[in-house]
Amino acid sequence: MEPAEIFVQAALKSWNIQLKRADAFFDTISDEGLQQEIAPGKNRLIYLMGHLIAVNDSMTSLFGQGERSFEHLDDAFVKNPDRSGLPMPDAASLREDWRKAKSILTANFAALSPADWMSRHTAMTDEDFAKEPSRNKLSVLLNRTNHMAYHIGQMVLVKGKS
Repeated sequence: MEPAEIFVQAALKSWNIQLKRADAFFDTISDEGLQQEIAPGKNRLIYLMGHLIAVNDSMTSLFGQGERSFEHLDDAFVKNPDRSGLPMPDAASLREDWRKAKSILTANFAALSPADWMSRHTAMTDEDFAKEPSRNKLSVLLNRTNHMAYHIGQMVLVKGKS
């Protein structure tokens, strides 16, 4: 097995572990429970769910694998804070979007070869990538895995309070 393949497998394993942790959390909390704040005056759990869907979905276009499916969530969950007054989907819709987003990304990731993972993403110019080849698709996946783990850590603290 080539080193790049080993790195990709390790990164995907970490990604999938975090997805399972998020699933376990979302599957055990009620729609009403998603209205809880992570801390007084801070984001609600439903906001974090929408945020993770939107941010993870952006990898589709970053990796040059087509148009995003959940870009419509950006205004409410990425560009603005919770309780911005913007319309938000209900919990049932977000749960379905979470499942769809995972399925899309899983298929997209499976279509990438180890060489693809080591290639530049669409936010990089060829010139910038030549200077910093470590800023590749795999680094984006690692960053998004850490991002998801951070928010899962916030979410499980809420669950411990209830």
